[in-house]
Amino acid sequence: MRAYVFADVLGRVLSFKGYKLSHVINITDVGHLTDDADAGEDKMEKMAAKQAQSIWDIARHYTQAYWDDIKALNIRQPMQWSIATDYVPKMIEFAEKIADKHCYELESGLYFDTSTVKDYGRLARAQTEEGEGRIEAVDGKRNQADFAIWRKTPAGEKRQMEWDSPWGRGAPGWHLECSVMSGELLGFPFDIHTGGIDHREIHHPNEIAQNQAVCCTGGLDVAGNSGANIWMHNNFLVERSGKMSKSSGEFLRVQLLIDKGYHPLAYRLMCLQAHYRSELEFSWEGLGAALVRLKRLVMAVERLKGLVDEPAVEVNNPQLVSLLNGLDEVVCDDLNTALALVQLDLGLALKMKDKAQQLATVARMDAVLGLNLLNLTRADLRIRPKDAQITEDEIEAILTQRKQARAAKDFAQSDALRDELAAKGVEVMDGDPLGWDWKL
Repeated sequence: MRAYVFADVLGRVLSFKGYKLSHVINITDVGHLTDDADAGEDKMEKMAAKQAQSIWDIARHYTQAYWDDIKALNIRQPMQWSIATDYVPKMIEFAEKIADKHCYELESGLYFDTSTVKDYGRLARAQTEEGEGRIEAVDGKRNQADFAIWRKTPAGEKRQMEWDSPWGRGAPGWHLECSVMSGELLGFPFDIHTGGIDHREIHHPNEIAQNQAVCCTGGLDVAGNSGANIWMHNNFLVERSGKMSKSSGEFLRVQLLIDKGYHPLAYRLMCLQAHYRSELEFSWEGLGAALVRLKRLVMAVERLKGLVDEPAVEVNNPQLVSLLNGLDEVVCDDLNTALALVQLDLGLALKMKDKAQQLATVARMDAVLGLNLLNLTRADLRIRPKDAQITEDEIEAILTQRKQARAAKDFAQSDALRDELAAKGVEVMDGDPLGWDWKL
């Protein structure tokens, strides 16, 4: 999801700068293989067989799970979601256009000849004489880097997702889908293509080769020949403890964060604290620190909202205008969100009379950062861990007793109640200026 937080911030910055944004996100419900190196089984077919379910049900399940994560991370809805299976006829048309000049047929399917376009692999910046070693080895391929445009269903097999084509019954290659959907919805060349840095090595060079083939065969010294004028990639989220893996059954999903009691927007903030092109190391301690920072931001905005009915329509206070200009400068410097957060902190820390303009300034900054600060409450940030043994109502009842005990100067009873909460995994934060807070 780090890739989608990055793309969302990019879109928010473009909106902040006054651009009319046409943003498309595609859902790959067919053709995406278990190895991004154009090898292995189709992920959807494999999961459908494992779960003994219809592949269409599997696609709906994971699409909905993804959309739930999008909502949880306050990622804006794109102009359009494109579903790969809706575009298969267009994919076949696209492949027919380029087949004669750029493709050849083998027993397993139709393959793209990468030697037919200029500068193949330039985006990856890692061309070698041996070619790309991670591409699947297939007997009969002309070049090591050649990749499948259409995969025929093997003789004697039947897939749940397969279509008739000039090259036999089968399914499209993953790379083909992206070219077709972006070309159909945005046209070539469109402005910006985003993705994870892992796509820079194989998937995006293959997508670019297809775009070159259908548009022209010009070299990549002209940005538009690649299909998009700008290609932007976010770096990896890294988890070094070794405790998270798909095989262990516990790996980093948004729902896991929620199950452990962390608000998903703490993860969004964690992403914003790093530059999108830098590796971001995940740790529970780091996520906890991001949650504390988010809580402080929410508390500051709550205080500000308590002093004013609504944000001002205009911001003309020189101090606040200077802060907004500072925000503009840092987000225009390759999306420097870490420094944008500093501008937000400064905006909240100002001591000034015009609270309505101050709140409007914070709202404009948050429109870029997407932390939903004007709607979040401190109570929203309390998420009960899945394995918690105590309810929120029980916690509040004990805290009420404890406040009464302290008011009566019965500190022994107060300490006993605090210890009772601690035994049940509840940490009480005495001295909270807005009333006692707690966390599980």
